[in-house]
Amino acid sequence: MEGAIFDCPAAWGGKLPPGVQSFQAAGGLTGTDWDILALTGRGCRAVEAAVCCRILLLPGNSAPPVRAGTVITYGLSPRDSLTLSSLAEPVLCVQRRLPRPDGTEIEPQEFPLSPLPGPAEELLPLLGLRLLLMPLTETFDLW
Repeated sequence: MEGAIFDCPAAWGGKLPPGVQSFQAAGGLTGTDWDILALTGRGCRAVEAAVCCRILLLPGNSAPPVRAGTVITYGLSPRDSLTLSSLAEPVLCVQRRLPRPDGTEIEPQEFPLSPLPGPAEELLPLLGLRLLLMPLTETFDLW
C-alpha cells in the first residue's frame, strides 16, 4: 500500500498511518500511482495534474486537481463524505459508504474522538487517512 499526503503540517508527521509519506513539494508525488492521496486545501492548489491515485481525500470545496478512481471529500458541509457532527466534543461523521484501499468499506457511522491537539476541522485530512488506513476498533483514537 502506498499512501501520501501533500502539504502536511509538520506536527502531524508522527501521527500519519504506516505507509503514508508526507510531501512538501508537488514533484515528489509524480511517477507513482498512489493507493491513497490526501490533500490539504493549500495542497489542492499546488499539486500537479500529472499525479494519479485510486482514492483521493480532499476538501469538499475543491475540484479534484488529479486523476482519481474515487474522490472522498472532507469538510463541514453536509455534502462532504467525511465531516464532523459536533465541534464542541468532536465526533467524526462518515456520511456515506467509503472505500478503503484494502478493498473493505466503512459504513456510515459516527466516531466520538478523544481530545484533540487542535481544531478538529483542521485535522480532517489526518483523521480521514487514519480512518481509511488504520484498523477500526471500538474507540477511534487519533493519538
